Parts: sequence; structure tokens; C-alpha cells
Amino acid sequence: MPVHQLTDLIRYTRHNSPFYRDLYADLPPDVHRLEDLPIVDQGAFWKANTLHDNRVLTAPLGEAAVFKTGGTTGAPKFSCFTREEWREFVTAFGAGLVDAGLRPGHRVADLFYAGELYASFLFVLDSLAHAPVGNVRLPIGGGAPLESTVPTLDDLGAQVVAGTPTTLCRLAEHLVATGRQLPAVELLFFGGEALFSDQRRLLAAAFPNAEPRSLGYASVDAGLLGSPVPGPDPRVHRPFSPHTLVEIVDDTTGEPIREAGRPGRVLVTQLFRTLMPVIRYPAGDRAEWTDVEAGHFRILGRAEEGVRVGPVSLYAQDAQAAVAEADTEGRVVGTQFVVRRFDGRDQLVLRLATAPGDDDLAELDVLAKSIVAELSDARPLYPDSVRAGFVHPLAVEWARHRDLVVNPRSGKLVRVIDERPTA
Repeated sequence: MPVHQLTDLIRYTRHNSPFYRDLYADLPPDVHRLEDLPIVDQGAFWKANTLHDNRVLTAPLGEAAVFKTGGTTGAPKFSCFTREEWREFVTAFGAGLVDAGLRPGHRVADLFYAGELYASFLFVLDSLAHAPVGNVRLPIGGGAPLESTVPTLDDLGAQVVAGTPTTLCRLAEHLVATGRQLPAVELLFFGGEALFSDQRRLLAAAFPNAEPRSLGYASVDAGLLGSPVPGPDPRVHRPFSPHTLVEIVDDTTGEPIREAGRPGRVLVTQLFRTLMPVIRYPAGDRAEWTDVEAGHFRILGRAEEGVRVGPVSLYAQDAQAAVAEADTEGRVVGTQFVVRRFDGRDQLVLRLATAPGDDDLAELDVLAKSIVAELSDARPLYPDSVRAGFVHPLAVEWARHRDLVVNPRSGKLVRVIDERPTA
């Protein structure tokens, strides 16, 4: 099994990767502890990890699979795996699917996205193929029309449906709108983004016998991160030992956090990747330890899923909490931030989706006012800034789940839509 000792990995990487050689130039020849290494700066990493004149890779690109990572804006980012590394990647992740609930003989529909160098569809399909229990794989894909996906799931007796929460919710909305359910589905494997309580209500209406579970925590750039920990909280994971080392560090100081319940940034070190080394790499998420001794941690959301509106910083979880507090009847099934600018000031708009048929405007107006009040109470700087004339008042825009903006390549919900002019 090509999992390396940390000291061997560091030595090999320093010798063969110009980027890491420069990063570690001031360190002593032998380093034995992760915390003695600097945290990788993502901007510098991707500036060096280019298609031409690459300074991150430890060898010429002669045998590898290449995938695109990142969103739809900015320069493309590419992540490389050798054949052996990819096999380790999917085998370890496939073993974690058993913790997520995969059972022998399960018929699993893969609704992740494929093409354009995107990894998730192939990654999930290969992970299922390398899982330690037999299963039947249904490679439908997230781009297939819902009108054909539903009969395929029904005709082939799918018991597990895997996809991003956004894809699963769009499928559920289609089922509800057409008056259908898929009671044979037992598990909804979600990945790639968080699943919130408002989305659970929509999924329950379409899949009455299904339990949503995380299929695991991974990314094409950072690699393996966390295997699901069975239990009531799908956000709790444990590192993929021995392949992966996970750290949670202080947001400001970068010092490792070793106590439970204290949030920080997630760093990952992959002990099986040598072509494109990943050592103390920021995964882009925030988390907290729930059981330090067992290595269990809870994912708290994307570190960058926030927005600056005038002088006010708000985060996606702020809106989720406000909706959860005000929406006692469970009418909201999706939430998105939209930021606009007019008359010289910014405005935050909450785009909230409701289920098909829920269109009583008078009731929705009352709910909108309650949600705005909850968010204003939680972030008083926003109403203070409204009174000072710095920003426009908070607004609510009602929609259907299909109207929420998604990344066209990955199918993931875009939590923050910035419509402010750039010129």
C-alpha cells in the first residue's frame, strides 16, 4: 500500500517539487512534525501549479489522470493523480461508503456530474466499484433530464441515490410537482456541499422512506478528508487513516486546535500522493473536533461562503439559522444570498425557495418579515448600517428550488450570488 511516512514524504517532496523546495527553504534538513511546516498558501500553490512550467509536481506529467477543480470563475485549476494514487483514493473512499450505509446488493444511482474534466461522477462510480461490499451501479449522471431520470430510478429499483444536495432537491421538487414519490429509495447519499434542514423537508416529501447521509468528505484538489461517522449528525467524520492527516487550526494564528468544540480551518496532508503533493493544504472548510481522542470532527461549512455587504460581513449559516428560527412550518426548501448594488449602496437579498403549490403571497410576506427580523437580530450591524444610510434594507425574493443558481459544471448550489457591477 503506497502510504508514506511523513518524514519520507517531506524529504521526497522537498527534493522533487520546486514549489515545496522554496516553501521549506528555511527549515532544517529533517522535519518530523506537521506543525513545524508552514501552511500552504492556496494562491501561491495554484499560481505554481500550472499547465506549463509547473513547479508543484514532482515529476513530468507522463502517467496520470487530470481533473479540473474550483468554480466557474478565475483561472482553471488542475489536479493530477497517478493510476496508483487514484486506485488508493477510490478504494479508501469506497470502504467509507459502508459506514455511510451501503449494504450488499444495493442498487445505487450515481447522479453526480461528469465531463469537462470534472471528477465527481467518475470518482463515486469508481468508489462504488472498489467498495468492500457488492453493489449494482446505475451511472445516470446529474445532467440527465429529470423526465428520464425518474422512470430509470423506478424501473431499475434504485435503493440509493447519490448526488449533490442541490441535485437531489431538484429531483425531489420534480417528483412533488408531478405528484410522485419514490418509496423504494432507502438512502440519499449526498456530497460536495452541506445538507440543511430546509432541504431535508423537501427530500422527505419525495423519498418518504429514505435517510439522507453523507457519502464522505473529499475534494479533487485536497483529496481524501473524512469518512462518515455513523450517528445522528451527518456532518461528523473521521480522517481516512492511514492515508490522510487532518488538522484544525486557529483562523488567525494558524496554531493547531486540540480541544473539542473550538472552530477553525481544516488543513489536510495526503500520505499517498507524491505526484502532486498535498501537505498542510487548506481544504477550504471550517470544522471543530467532537471527539479529539477518536479523531472525530464536525464540518461547519465552507470558509469562504460569506459576503461583504457595505460594512457588514454575513455568512450562509447566518441565513440558515434565521430561516430555521422563523420558519416553524417548514415552508422554505432552499436558501441563497444575492447581493445587488443600486443608488450607490449595496443590498442583501435572501432568495428563498418554497415547494410547488406553496404560493400564498400574504402568508409568505409574513414569513419574510419574520426571517428578516431574525437575521437582523442575529447581525445587528446590518440594521444599524441601514439606519446610517450605508446599505439598503434586507429583502426577500421568493422562488422555486429550480430557480436557485447552481454551478453548471458541478450542479452544486451557489450560496452567494454577487450581482454588483464590477466596473
